Amino acid sequence: MLITIGYIIISIGLIFMLIGFIGLFKYKNFYSRVLVSSVIDTASFITITIGIIFIKGFSFFSLKTVLILLLMLFLNPLATHTIARGAYTSGLRIGDDD
Repeated sequence: MLITIGYIIISIGLIFMLIGFIGLFKYKNFYSRVLVSSVIDTASFITITIGIIFIKGFSFFSLKTVLILLLMLFLNPLATHTIARGAYTSGLRIGDDD
């Protein structure tokens, strides 16, 4: 039962990834693309990791996976902010890359 739930959650994460991938091609602005890529990273990574935890069961492996998940929840927005801030400080303004 938990394995089936895990595969369903992983499938939802892959759907998030596909929708975000389509969104990357929809938007032409750099900052919009950075926002969409951040959502892809965060939403799909969370759901796929939780699905893996359900498939493997609750064990020491799951604890390590949860620690990696918490680390990535902190580092993904930080990296996205750094990329966007670097683009802004280098002179890229909204509407310059259309």
